[in-house]
Amino acid sequence: MYGDLKILTGTANPQLAMDICDHLGCSLTPALCTTFSDGELRVEIGASVRGHDVFVIQSTCSPANQSLMELCLILDALKRASAGRITAVIPYFGYARQDRKVSPRAPISAKLVSDFLTVAGAQRIVTVDLHAGQIQGFFNCPVDNLYARPVLLKKLSALSGDIVMVSPDAGGVERARSFAKKMDASLAVIDKRRDRPNQVAEMHIVGDVAGKTAVLVDDMIDTAGTICTAANILMEGGAKEVYACATHAVLSGPACERLSDSPFKEVIVTDTIPLGDHAAQCEKLRVASVAGVLAKSIRNIHDGSSVSALF
Repeated sequence: MYGDLKILTGTANPQLAMDICDHLGCSLTPALCTTFSDGELRVEIGASVRGHDVFVIQSTCSPANQSLMELCLILDALKRASAGRITAVIPYFGYARQDRKVSPRAPISAKLVSDFLTVAGAQRIVTVDLHAGQIQGFFNCPVDNLYARPVLLKKLSALSGDIVMVSPDAGGVERARSFAKKMDASLAVIDKRRDRPNQVAEMHIVGDVAGKTAVLVDDMIDTAGTICTAANILMEGGAKEVYACATHAVLSGPACERLSDSPFKEVIVTDTIPLGDHAAQCEKLRVASVAGVLAKSIRNIHDGSSVSALF
C-alpha cells in the first residue's frame, strides 16, 4: 500500500486543482514552479512525498510546450524524491490531435508526448475525453480516460421540448449518440469536407432538425470556425434554437469573437482548461466543473476501487 494522498499542481490550471482538493477535503502540497532568468523552467517540491500516493494536476494547454515541460519536470522531481506512486492527472491532453501520420514525413506527436510522460516518471495517467481513444494504447501504464458527459448533461437537463443532438462530423457520432440516449433525443450529423486544418469547405445536415432545439456536441472548441459554421447550417435547416457543448474550451485565435457573433444561445464547456479572459469576452459561455468527477476518480484510485463504476 502507498502512503497518504498528496495533490500537486503546476501553473496550467491551479484553480481546478484547488477545487479538486476542496472535494477531497485536503490541501495542495506546495510546489515551486517558476523560471530562471534565461527562461528555463524551475521546479521544486516543497514537502516530503517519500512513499506517498501523489497526483499531479496539470492540463497541457496553452502555452502547451511550457505546460508539458513543467509537468515532466514535476514528475521527474517526484520520482527522484521517492514518491510511492505518481499519477499524472491531465484533464486536457495536448497534442492529442496528432495521433497518426497524416503525411509521409510527419511525427506522431501524441505517442512522443506519452513517452515523455512515462520516462519522466508517470506510473498512471488520468485524463478527460481524449480526442482519440486509441492514445490510451500509446502508454505502457494504466490510463483512465474519464468522461465529462455527466456534468454536461446536468447543464443540458434544463432544456425542454423536441431536442436533437448533433455531431459536427462523422467521427463524433458515437459521442453525440451517447448524449442523445441519455437525453431521450434524436440524432443528426453534419457532413463536412475539410480543405485545410481549421477550415471547412462544405457542410450539409444528415437528419431532421426543423423546429427542434439543436445541441452540437464535440470534445473541444478550438478556433470555433467549424462549430459556428455548423450552427448557421442548423439555423438555415430550420432549427428552433442552437446550443453547443464541448469538454475542452481551447478557444484559440478568433474563437471568442466567432462564438459571440454566432446564433448559439449558450455554449457549455468544462474547466479542464482555464477560461481566463475568455469568459468575459464571450457572454454565451457557461462552465460545468469536472472537479467533482476528477476528485471521485482520484479517491477511488487511491483506495484501490473501480474508476469505471463512476460512469
